[in-house]
Amino acid sequence: MSLSRRVIVCLDVRGGRVVKGTRFVSLRDVGDPSEMAAAYEREGADEVVFLDISASVEERATLLASVRRTAERLFIPLTVGGGIRSVDDAAQVLRAGADKVAVNSAAVAEPSLLTNLASRFGRQCVVASIDAKRVGRGWHVFTHGGSRPTMLDATEWAAQCAALGAGEILVTSIDKDGTREGYDVELTAAVSKVVDVPVIASGGAGSVEHVVTVLTRGAADAALVAGIVHDGGVRVPDIKRRLALAGLPIREVA
Repeated sequence: MSLSRRVIVCLDVRGGRVVKGTRFVSLRDVGDPSEMAAAYEREGADEVVFLDISASVEERATLLASVRRTAERLFIPLTVGGGIRSVDDAAQVLRAGADKVAVNSAAVAEPSLLTNLASRFGRQCVVASIDAKRVGRGWHVFTHGGSRPTMLDATEWAAQCAALGAGEILVTSIDKDGTREGYDVELTAAVSKVVDVPVIASGGAGSVEHVVTVLTRGAADAALVAGIVHDGGVRVPDIKRRLALAGLPIREVA
């Protein structure tokens, strides 16, 4: 039996408020994370991802009070990322109500963090978040909210993350983020090909059809959406009904 494809809503949080931008810049305020998360659960979102997008750049811990308020409103899984640099940081976020933790910059700096997290909390709790930008014929990993380039090849790094203990890979295309031109299907497919864990596609959703495409041609297990649902142009039930029509297994439609 095929696993259900998931529709995951992403809340990029800065200063305790949800923001949205294009290619990680030009951010605008779109609402309160706890209220938005609860609304998306009612619509049928399968999961919510809460990303404290400025924590790594500002070298501070995750906004635990905001995470706690959000977790208190949810029954669906909540993944939290941003500012998680150690097992202790992850423990605090999980105690605040998160079900999974996403790590990016800290894992690049110290890959053994992924192994340590998986050993302490279980592989299913660890999400390797990869921000990737096309460089030549491939993609390179960027850290600190997409502001710092590395020489890491994104697909090779994804494979390494899975080998080290990550239970999921969240791959975001910096080139596509916020453009609403569609996901980087080639990037997502390349990552899906080299890992044996679920891959979440992120960056570029502009329509329901874009979600269908990345879950089929991109071989993703889940699609992250943000701006298109924040603006109200597309609703989560619209996406899930279209996925069902495409013959993809989904969880119950709201």
